[in-house]
Amino acid sequence: MPFGFAATRTHKLTPGQKEANRVLAVGRAPVEHGFAHLKNWRILTKLRTNPARATHLRRALLVLTNLEVNR
Repeated sequence: MPFGFAATRTHKLTPGQKEANRVLAVGRAPVEHGFAHLKNWRILTKLRTNPARATHLRRALLVLTNLEVNR
């Protein structure tokens, strides 16, 4: 269930499915906000390095961003 449950006009969600969607959203929100901050700071636009190092750099930047946001 990586993407959650979707409701339609004819198929309403059960309370358990709604709760699962809420839990997923709570976990996803900080990550989405972190990447939004990185995009606003334009840190990733001029990144010219080895892709393996870029992954580590992005992870480090995301951690620092989350620390700053939660402060």
